Amino acid sequence: MSDKQVIQILNELIETSKDGQYGFAKCAERAESASLKQTLQARAAECESAAVELQALVLQHGGSPEDHGTISGALHRGWVSVKDALTGSSDHALLEECERGEDVALARYRKALKQQLPIDVQQTIGRQLMGVQANHEQIKTLRDSVTT
Repeated sequence: MSDKQVIQILNELIETSKDGQYGFAKCAERAESASLKQTLQARAAECESAAVELQALVLQHGGSPEDHGTISGALHRGWVSVKDALTGSSDHALLEECERGEDVALARYRKALKQQLPIDVQQTIGRQLMGVQANHEQIKTLRDSVTT
């Protein structure tokens, strides 16, 4: 696989991580529960760290790293804001939106790992995928424990 292809895959995951960072941070702002706010802020920070790590890999492979999320992620956050303004938000609804975002992240990370990537890139993506899976499970568990 060429460096150009590796860089493209990494930049897509950077955008995914940035989407997670922005999405978790936005949901943390809207959360009612203090403990949920803290959890979502921690998830946002983890996504930010993942993006920084991927950006370093892009630089190592001679590319220019992305520094923002995807258009679809921005549109999703906009839709959540509009929906919240019209219907109000609950912690349960916020967690449902977070889970949707994590579903997308899981799919993107799994797709990336199916590629023939350099071993250092593959190891980083594999480790980050475990973090995305852990986030997804935590969000799902929290969602199931919060009343609607």
